[in-house]
Amino acid sequence: MARIHPLTIRIATGDTRPISKQIVDAVRVEIATGALETGAQLPSVRGLAQQLAINPNTVAKAYSELTSAGWLEARQGLGIFVAVQRQRLSPEERDRRLDEAIGRFINDVVALGLPFAEAQDRLAVEMDAVMPRKSA
Repeated sequence: MARIHPLTIRIATGDTRPISKQIVDAVRVEIATGALETGAQLPSVRGLAQQLAINPNTVAKAYSELTSAGWLEARQGLGIFVAVQRQRLSPEERDRRLDEAIGRFINDVVALGLPFAEAQDRLAVEMDAVMPRKSA
């Protein structure tokens, strides 16, 4: 029997994203950084809902979205597992999404009135904290 990999998801009550989207984003980051490896078993819907103190339907919605997008796979009677990773986006689509994300980030940073160097340093620190796990 596979060992269930605990998820280190934190739900931010002040976040504008719905809770299910926060779960989706957190799982995607864990998979993309290598914290969750292919074949790792995730907690059950009920188990994660209890851990996060949220409605199980919210977890089921997030797992369903991740399964539909190919990040997870449901194995009948066994549970939810990290799916074999494949190239999900064309290089053009990746560039388009990166441009959109950078645009949103820039607009948010400008609105905060942060100096460019401070924003750049903070971004580098956060990227360094996430990226090394992928190569480990």
